[in-house]
Amino acid sequence: MLTTRTARTAAALVAVIALAAGCSGSGGKDSEDTSDGAQGGKAVDTPRLKIAMITHSGEGDTFWDIVQKGAKQAAAKDNVDFLYSNDKEAKGQAELVQAAIDKKVDGIVVTLAKPEAMEAVLKKAEQAGIPVVSINSGSEFSAKFGALSHIGQDESVAGEAVGTQLGKEGRKKVLCVIHEQGNVSLEQRCAGVKKTFDGDVENLNVDGTNAPSSQSSIEAKLQADPSIDAVVALGAPIAALAVKAKDDADSKAEIATFDLNAEVVRRLKAKEVGFAVDQQPYLQGYLAVDELWLYRTNANVLGGGKPVLTGPALVTGKDVPRLEKYTARGTR
Repeated sequence: MLTTRTARTAAALVAVIALAAGCSGSGGKDSEDTSDGAQGGKAVDTPRLKIAMITHSGEGDTFWDIVQKGAKQAAAKDNVDFLYSNDKEAKGQAELVQAAIDKKVDGIVVTLAKPEAMEAVLKKAEQAGIPVVSINSGSEFSAKFGALSHIGQDESVAGEAVGTQLGKEGRKKVLCVIHEQGNVSLEQRCAGVKKTFDGDVENLNVDGTNAPSSQSSIEAKLQADPSIDAVVALGAPIAALAVKAKDDADSKAEIATFDLNAEVVRRLKAKEVGFAVDQQPYLQGYLAVDELWLYRTNANVLGGGKPVLTGPALVTGKDVPRLEKYTARGTR
């Protein structure tokens, strides 16, 4: 019998294969080709719902713009009034969840990057009869905190995929840049890299909301240790800073990153970034809103309450031609 961990890993690896095939194959006409990614189409005739999304996003993180685009398109289709708010501080995020409860919303989408701060307030949501879906981070806490399900990638498996890939490339020492200290998902990514990478892995904590400081910290580390031959950024904005830091430090290190945006795709094309890990944030936003609508209107739960995987998939320069138009419009 498969262990829970083995089953979870197997499911995630299936997702890797499926997503990679989707990125690299020529296949049939993608459904995204028929849409510009904006809100549109005829809404359903179900009663108007109000759904709040509260994330741990800091300022300037383009990842959450993509999540919101997915959520807004689902909201337009589902006749939903979509409310978004964020706070990088755990206490502030919990207060925003409480504010959504006070507004008597019909559903809440939440991230669990710092789960200890969210347990009590999500219990209040449950007591108020407000269904919750967690996305992106903290999947192992989702069911425990009363969420219907979790939508995102398995962060440990994603990190393991990165470690394996860097090992295949013959890298010897990795710098893993954590841009938000205390975020369980980021720590899991670096731990995953370390688990499968045969060489050395060193974590570097930076303040992701302070770009000049983050770039300087990476540059200083590369200058001080020329043996570092790979830098793993855990978010697209940090990847751009890592590329600049590498150039200024005159380092030969490869830059790899989690997450996509238009700039990462451009840098993949220019061979400034070796590969990226795509967890499809658009899907995380879209499916979360859609699931809450389905639950409210038809008592459906995606994945039978188990995590719904949106990644990971490794994206390289060969995938650029297919993805450029989607990243340009901000949906990949």
